[in-house]
Amino acid sequence: MALLGERARPRAAGTGTSRSGPPSKLPGLAAAALGVAAASGVHLLVPGVPMLTAAVVLGIAVAHLPGTRGLVRGLARPGLTLAGKRLMRLGIVLLGLKLSIGDVLGLGWATVVMVFAVVAATFAGTVWLGRKLGLRGDQPVLIATGYSICGASAIGAVSEVRESDERDVATSVALVTLCGTLAIAVLPLLHAPLGLDDGQFGRWVGAGVHDVGQVVATAQTAGHDALGQAVLVKLVRVMMLAPLVAAMVVAVRRRSRAGGEPRAGGKRPPLVPLFVAGFLAMVVVRTTGWLPDAVLDGAGTAQEVLLAAALFGLGSAVHLPSLARTGGRVAALGLCSWIVIAGVSYGGVLLTT
Repeated sequence: MALLGERARPRAAGTGTSRSGPPSKLPGLAAAALGVAAASGVHLLVPGVPMLTAAVVLGIAVAHLPGTRGLVRGLARPGLTLAGKRLMRLGIVLLGLKLSIGDVLGLGWATVVMVFAVVAATFAGTVWLGRKLGLRGDQPVLIATGYSICGASAIGAVSEVRESDERDVATSVALVTLCGTLAIAVLPLLHAPLGLDDGQFGRWVGAGVHDVGQVVATAQTAGHDALGQAVLVKLVRVMMLAPLVAAMVVAVRRRSRAGGEPRAGGKRPPLVPLFVAGFLAMVVVRTTGWLPDAVLDGAGTAQEVLLAAALFGLGSAVHLPSLARTGGRVAALGLCSWIVIAGVSYGGVLLTT
């Protein structure tokens, strides 16, 4: 019998478990599914807006609307965080099915070297400038990753091995998505003034625009040849994700040894994280030619849905008032990085075609 004045501990309705138990992730996953459906609807209504871009914007919107703000920051937060991490990994694995070794070799070594130079220059320059501007935490590294490799997908991969703060990840995704979306409108206007033929324009877009969907939306304005060249060059940039993540793991290990502070659980991160190994395995599978087109199409759809759910979750973590406090410096870094990657890739295209 309970002592006089002692109150029974509250229990979660219908579960018989203490409220101190782990929160349910179902509300957040359901919210992410609704976000994917809404993003798909936006893309169908306005084909020029990629589904992944719409997912980020919708995630930011629901995090700030009075009617949904409390839900996103409270009940749905665990599931949305899960979507932003775990579903992102699965989407990255399936992204490997878009690339084959034969496609890379078909571009020629000069183009591969050019893409490597663009990635290296953009990454190093963005990290250096971000540190000079005094941006917090992992923001310079994450923004540099997004600009140089493949937008939000690369940010998600690197943030996993660095265990980056969710706010840094969300801010970086928002910036890279914004600039990539602007590229859809701005770059086609520069096609003729820069004196590029359709194939050169496609390679420039593939080397300089961040997300795969944004590359497709930008390059298709110049026709089929430009689109094909853009996608191939872009996928070579995606291939750089694996060595970049491996380099990040090495850096994290060295930092842990130098600081004498082991990571949570006392485990060192694997040199090649499981989802990156999965990405490379999918590249090999695609190269074999075993998979029929129907399977590849289905995997492509699944990859886009998973990444859209992840980006909706990341977008919902963006806090605009906090972003505004560093908005000037973040915007300056984004603009400068955009100029660097556009300029270096333009020069590289002219040298290799």
